[in-house]
Amino acid sequence: MSTTASDPLATLGSLPGVPDAVDSVRKAVDRVYGHRVMRRRSNEVTAEAALRGSRGSAALAGADWNLEEVRRRTDFSGEDEARTVGAALRLTAEAGQLLSIWRQSPLRVLARLHLVGAGGAAPDDAVGRPRLAGESVDEPLIEAPLPGADEVAGRLEGLSQLIIAGTAAPALVTAAVVHGELLALRPFGSHNGLVARTAERIVLIGSGLDPKSICPAEVGHAEQGRAAYVAAFEGYTTGTPEGLAAWIAHCGRSVELGVRESTAVCEALQRGAA
Repeated sequence: MSTTASDPLATLGSLPGVPDAVDSVRKAVDRVYGHRVMRRRSNEVTAEAALRGSRGSAALAGADWNLEEVRRRTDFSGEDEARTVGAALRLTAEAGQLLSIWRQSPLRVLARLHLVGAGGAAPDDAVGRPRLAGESVDEPLIEAPLPGADEVAGRLEGLSQLIIAGTAAPALVTAAVVHGELLALRPFGSHNGLVARTAERIVLIGSGLDPKSICPAEVGHAEQGRAAYVAAFEGYTTGTPEGLAAWIAHCGRSVELGVRESTAVCEALQRGAA
């Protein structure tokens, strides 16, 4: 993030195109929350959104399974793709349990997310802590230069302080920055993309934008495709106003596509109840 304002996240909210993206997301979220199915069956919509969000996040991590396979499978051990899907499901389930801790200690939440995601897939002494100097990172989708351990520690602390201090920035902006920073830093030896997308989910829920967690941005990130995801992220890493705005807009579009997915779920539930 290349800004020195007292509330740097808030300043990003005024970048060209960002206010429109924020407004578009807000309207989309309001529409799905106003759907008649949400009055009595919101828990079902939340559960389905969690499943579809997990599938989307796993797809970006290289395990592009169809939804019915994710729904059917009970054993996620064994091959790499199954473990990736299992990690995504565990992280989505964990996200809602960490909201109060996130506001007080984001670094503690990130450590917990890595522990849950890794699930025994990483050496015990590397789980739940930022990587040390010289340690490698397994994150094949992201090829941006890897910051050193000291830079990772400093930027994680800075991000944590911004979250704890609070910001006037729209939820979309904060969620996009948290997501982008974690992808850029890749602070853990593995599962960084899954953790970053889960942290984005936590911000969207905790901010009040999506309190019932029915607008899975992960669905939209996957639907736009891995190439578009990487291209938008590379814009974020430039630190330019144009690059940052493009990344925030990409995240906004992802939320809107998640809204579209859950709206379809609502419509299906309504037809089934008729």
